[in-house]
Amino acid sequence: MTAINGEGKDQVIFVTKEEHEIPSTVELVEEDSNEDNEEKGLILPTGEINWDCPCLGGMASGVCGEQFKTAFTCFHLSQEELKGSDCLEQFRSMQECFGQHPELFPQEDDLQTAYPGPDSEQKQKDSPSISDFSTSEESGPLSSQLPIAT
Repeated sequence: MTAINGEGKDQVIFVTKEEHEIPSTVELVEEDSNEDNEEKGLILPTGEINWDCPCLGGMASGVCGEQFKTAFTCFHLSQEELKGSDCLEQFRSMQECFGQHPELFPQEDDLQTAYPGPDSEQKQKDSPSISDFSTSEESGPLSSQLPIAT
């Protein structure tokens, strides 16, 4: 006789030796390996955007999901020479939504302040800034200050 223990989040089912010896009646459906790969891509074979694609990281279903979808669709369908240049308003709307939810979409500066790396101070000391390169008349053009491979 089968016994079921349903305590906690898992369900444990115990079967008897006799029940275990009965052949399974489950029929497996053979999957098309090509279909599986196509369904998981960002752009479906029909040309439509797969909003369930894990590559979008949930952006299409978040608080700014509609703005994201509108901007991404515009970019995807854009026929401009500079792809997406006709979608600035949609991307601006998406950015405004991001700005209204800083707890979900922190700015890059906020991230560095909140999560500084262990060697962030060292990187700041070692990294040149734009002020390290002079373009004044006295020192000559910028290119003369950069090393040239010969």
